[in-house]
Order: sequence, then structure tokens, then C-alpha cells
Amino acid sequence: MTSIFYSGLSKDFSLILNDADDFNAIIQVGEKANIKEFRVHSVILRARSPYFKSAFSTDWVTQKDGMILYNKPNITPRVFDIVLKYIYAAELDLNNYQGEDILKLLVASDELLLEELFDHVQDYLIEKQTTWVKENFFLVLQTAFKITRSKKLQGCCIKFICMNPQPFITSENFLRLDKDILYVLLNREDLQIDEIIIWESLIKWGINYLGYMNNDRTKWNNRNYEALKKTLEQFIPLIRFGEISLVEYFDKVQPYKAIIPDHIYEEIEEFFKYTTILPPRIGKIQFESKILKKKFVPIIINWINKRNTSAIPYDDDSSYKFDLIYQGSRDGINNNSFRDRCNLQEPILVLIKCKGTRKVFGGYAPLGFYRNEFKGNPLYKKSTHLSSTDSFIFSLVKKDDTLDIRLSNVVSCDHAVFNNYFDFHGSYGFNFGERNLCMENNRLYVLMTSYYECNLNYNSLYTTETIKEIEAFRVIKQ
Repeated sequence: MTSIFYSGLSKDFSLILNDADDFNAIIQVGEKANIKEFRVHSVILRARSPYFKSAFSTDWVTQKDGMILYNKPNITPRVFDIVLKYIYAAELDLNNYQGEDILKLLVASDELLLEELFDHVQDYLIEKQTTWVKENFFLVLQTAFKITRSKKLQGCCIKFICMNPQPFITSENFLRLDKDILYVLLNREDLQIDEIIIWESLIKWGINYLGYMNNDRTKWNNRNYEALKKTLEQFIPLIRFGEISLVEYFDKVQPYKAIIPDHIYEEIEEFFKYTTILPPRIGKIQFESKILKKKFVPIIINWINKRNTSAIPYDDDSSYKFDLIYQGSRDGINNNSFRDRCNLQEPILVLIKCKGTRKVFGGYAPLGFYRNEFKGNPLYKKSTHLSSTDSFIFSLVKKDDTLDIRLSNVVSCDHAVFNNYFDFHGSYGFNFGERNLCMENNRLYVLMTSYYECNLNYNSLYTTETIKEIEAFRVIKQ
């Protein structure tokens, strides 16, 4: 058996980087006032980086007195220091670096062909730098689409827009979008926004792209219309004209007849009957609720996957399907109706809107609320609860212009959900923990106990609310 001593090797190579006097290359990085020289060993850089293997070849290299001289102005000293620690010692600690440096590291690792480093940094940005990414979203978006390999980050950025597209599509940053990003965005099926807003924003984008046109189209000539038509020719077929009302069409689309391809315009005039006009955009995540808007579903998916509330959605989140199996206003708000439709279903998400408040409560039961497969099994040790490590309950409360979102994960996994199989008297519709979140006909009980984290939005150890609406969904990962 071969023994491996990587830790010692890493430590020794780290010493070579910091203390060795036998270097044979000087790399100058940065520009203007932020310049630094690094003394390195070409053999190590060539072995670890395909980029330096080519850059330090005899055909490209510049030498003076036997020393390789190389200039890399587009990488900052702070970022290159991280790169060298990775190359020499295979070490990487990003905890003390700002998001801007980490994004620059992503660009540098791509240029230097350091695939392992690139993949790690991309995942770190998505999973650990969520707040910074959202605060600097346009910079991240533009950077990600300049890097061919950053498909995961590109997908997360587009998905983030699709969650709530209107603020971005109506912003100044939208007008500065590159063509490639604009095409990807307009080609999405899950843009939850009025199509007329997309149309108006696209017109503004085209005018801004041309740079020289007056926003007042009454002052345009034929050359202006032709220029705008050519600029938007690849995007106009992506507009779902069938989602635009006739009033909006006559007011906001028809004035731009000159820029719309003839075959599309003819079909619009025929009341949107033919196939060139794309069908309505349909959000990839199926979710029909009277209680919760669709834009909050990615948050619930984050919780199901044990990610942070504010984590950027993954592209495969769209494979989730939420089947509405029970709705109180339709089926009756009582224990029997709930149990008739939800027993033997799994996993289940429940949502409850409370009467006379802005509160919404909810819970996720991976095993559902009813199990009877142990019936008649002599080895079964009786328990009235279903065990789960993934169950959670939550509350949403709208306060002025903010939304207070609170998650409480299960603590006592053996008491995650009461098993309705043992509720012989039909006392509950559902019961998380020991009345941590519990339906008793048209009443919702919320109790602070040790079975779940005590994070929900209520002011006392015990509260009860009247249920205005309640829904249950079977959660399907397709």
C-alpha cells in the first residue's frame, strides 16, 4: 500500500514560495499605483497551469540575465497572491476576502486555465457570497457571461432575474445589457412579468443601444426605424404578442409597426392565431396558490434543500412541481377534508393564511402525515410520530414594505410530525411536533416547544388563529 504525505508536501512548497532564493522568474501584476512583483519558479507554474506552460515557452518568454520577465497587468496583486498559494501549496481560504476579489479570482482562474480553482470559486460565489452577489448583481451578471465556462453562475443569475424580473427589466442596468444576455433572458419561459413591459423595455434597450436616437419617435425618420428594426430583429420573435391585450397593442405596439417583421405583424393582425407568435410564458415551477405568490417558491425550495433563505436558486430548482391536492375554500376547512385528501401523500407542503392578519404560516412534511405500513408488524416499536431530519415550519408576515420571513427547523427528529394513523378521534388535520403548528378544523395552533426551533413570528408561548385559507401541495422532484 502506497503512503501519501500531501500535507507535508503542501507545507514545503509553501515555504518555497515565501522564502526560496532560487527563483528564476519575476511576474509583475497590476497597473498604475497597484503594482507588485512576484518571484516564482517557472517549473512549478508550468506544471500547475497550462497557461504558464505556454507563456513560459521559449517562443514567448522574455529573459534578462537568465531571469524570465513576465507582465500581467489585468490581475491585481491581491488576487495573484491567492493564485500562487493555490499553485504552490494547493491552499485556498476565501473567508477574509471581499466578493469583488473573489469575482476577480474567478476571472483570473479562467484565464490561467486553473479548472479546479475555477470550479471551487464559482461554487463559493453562489453558495457563500449570496448577499454580495445580489448587491452587485449587474457586475456579476456581465462578468459571468464573458466567461464561457461559468454556466452555473450564468444560470443562477438568470434564474435570480426570473424570480422577480420587473425591477431589473425596468432598471437602467437593463438598458446596458449585452446582446447575448438579453437574448438568453427573453428566450426564457419563466419570466413572471407582463409582456407589454418586456416590449416597452426592449424598445428602450434598442434606442439606448443605437446611442444617437431621440426618445421621441415623432421626430424619427425612416432611417431611424430601419436602424431600430435591424438592432432588434433577433429579439422581436421572442416577444409573446399573444399575451398583450388589444388595448395595449393599439397603444404601444402598433406605432412600431415599421420595426416588426411582416410575417409576425400579419399574424398579430389576425388576432394572434398562428404559430410564429410564441405561446405565453409559463413558469417552469408549477405552483398555483391563493396564499403565496410564486416568487416565494424558490425560498421554500432552498429550505427543502437545506440552503440559506437568500441563496441564489439553482437552475435545476425548476424541476420541482407543486401539485395542489387540498384547498380549504374549495374542499372545506376541516380535519376530515384535509385528511381525506392528504393522508398517504408525501412529501407535503402546507400553507395557512390567518384571518384578520397579514400572517402566513406553513410547514413541510417529507413523509406526509400518515403512515400505516407497520400495521401487524410484531417488530414495530410503537410511536405516534413520524421521524424526519428534513421537516420544517415557517412564518411570513408583511410589515409595511418589508416581509419578515422566519424558518424553524425540526430539533427533535423523532417527533417531527404526528402520525394521523394514531389520531383515532380525528382531532387534527395535521400536527407538527406537539402542536408547534397544528390544524384543528378551522383553528390553527402555534405552540413554542423544544421539538422545533422557536423562530416563528408570534408573541407568546402559545397562540391560536382562525384559518382563512389553507392549502396542501404534494412536492414532486421531477
